[in-house]
Amino acid sequence: MTQEMVIAIAENAVFTILIVSGPLLLIALISGLIVSIFQATTSIQEQTLAFVPKIVAVLVAIIFFGPFMISKMTDYFHDILNNLVRYIG
Repeated sequence: MTQEMVIAIAENAVFTILIVSGPLLLIALISGLIVSIFQATTSIQEQTLAFVPKIVAVLVAIIFFGPFMISKMTDYFHDILNNLVRYIG
C-alpha cells in the first residue's frame, strides 16, 4: 500500500463524511439562525427555544435525507470492501 493510496482513501473518507453530514449541519445552521433572529427581535431568552426547533428540524431532515445518506455510506463501504484485497496485498 503506497502513500498515494492512503491519501486517496483518506480523501475519499473525508469527502464522504462531508457529503453525508452536510445537509444536516446546514439545516441545523439555518434553523438556529432563524431562532436566534426570532429571539433577538422578540427579546425572548428562553433556553429551550434555542434547542427544540433545531432538534425537530434535524429530525425532519433525517427523514428526508436519510435514504441519500445511507446510500452514500453504503456505496463507500462497498467500495472499501471491493478493494480490500488491493489495499492489503
